[in-house]
Amino acid sequence: PSEWDIANKTQSASTESQKSRSERMIAESRRLLDEIERTTQKTQSDVNKKIEQRREEIKFWKQELGNKLEQIVLETEVLLTFKTRLEKSLKRCKELLIITQKCLLNRQGRAGIDLVNDEVEQELVKEAEVLQGVIALLERTLEQTNEQIRCRGKELHKYDPLILGIELQLEVCILTNYCSNQILFVSPEDWIDYSNINVEKADKQRNNSLALRVLIDGILSQTVNDMRKQCEMVTVAFRNRVKEVKDAKHKLETLLAMVMDETASQEKNIAALKKAIADKEGPVKVAQSRLEARNHRPNVELRCDTVQYRLISEVQEITKNIQRQDTLAQAETVLKGLSRRQLSLEEEIQVKEKTLYIDEVLCMHMRESVYINNF
Repeated sequence: PSEWDIANKTQSASTESQKSRSERMIAESRRLLDEIERTTQKTQSDVNKKIEQRREEIKFWKQELGNKLEQIVLETEVLLTFKTRLEKSLKRCKELLIITQKCLLNRQGRAGIDLVNDEVEQELVKEAEVLQGVIALLERTLEQTNEQIRCRGKELHKYDPLILGIELQLEVCILTNYCSNQILFVSPEDWIDYSNINVEKADKQRNNSLALRVLIDGILSQTVNDMRKQCEMVTVAFRNRVKEVKDAKHKLETLLAMVMDETASQEKNIAALKKAIADKEGPVKVAQSRLEARNHRPNVELRCDTVQYRLISEVQEITKNIQRQDTLAQAETVLKGLSRRQLSLEEEIQVKEKTLYIDEVLCMHMRESVYINNF
């Protein structure tokens, strides 16, 4: 019985010991579980905070990049309007240069003394030089503008995937916050640096565009002023030249009228001289025959009587007729000189008429279509 009691006591003690160990293990396990839960919750809370911070950063940079993208689009549209202004200005300059060159070509058709390098010619040459210089400047500026627009296009293509990547990262952050206990970390410093670089590039391109727009405005304003000034110089030169030619033509026409009047008077004078000479030819011949016959009278009859005096008077008229013939020859010489002067004046008037036609009708009429507006 003693052994039996001992065995029962041993079993009871062993059981109680094992139970105590089990209870301590359960209590320790519960403590560990509670500690793990608290640590897990704390860690999850920290992770959630970091995810939320990351989301805010991504939202900020998305907005920044979105703003830069909008600025690029708007700036590109503005640059396109400036490009159109340059193209219109360039087209107009080329049209004006053609008109100027046509004027120079037309004026080569002037004749005689009027084919000179006058003020109009000099101002037209200056205008051609101004227009050629403006065209070269506008072409260079247009090329620069096209290059800037091309760069803006490259920036647009670069921003689209960048913003798409940000949106994907934002979605990942949201999913990570609600669906997973893990988060994929990309180096924030590298990501922010990369975004900063793109923002800085956008700002630099925008500043370049602004500077280019200011340059284009200045160029268009200055070139328009230069062209208007030179165009006015040409117009004034044409007006002055046309007035000078008209005045010269009027003087020539006045001289021509005087010459023609004098020619008519001289023709009448010659006709009168010829008639006077013709009217005296018969009586002069009779007087010469009578005087010759009386010179053969005999002896005492060969004396100067009244008949003789009258015959001598008639012979003296011969001398006067000879003088009239000399006057007739002089008058005919003067008439030839008047005819040559008339022909010369008529030719010079024709030269002036041709010059007026070229300058006033062809050139000035063609230049009426010249207008230089602001582009």
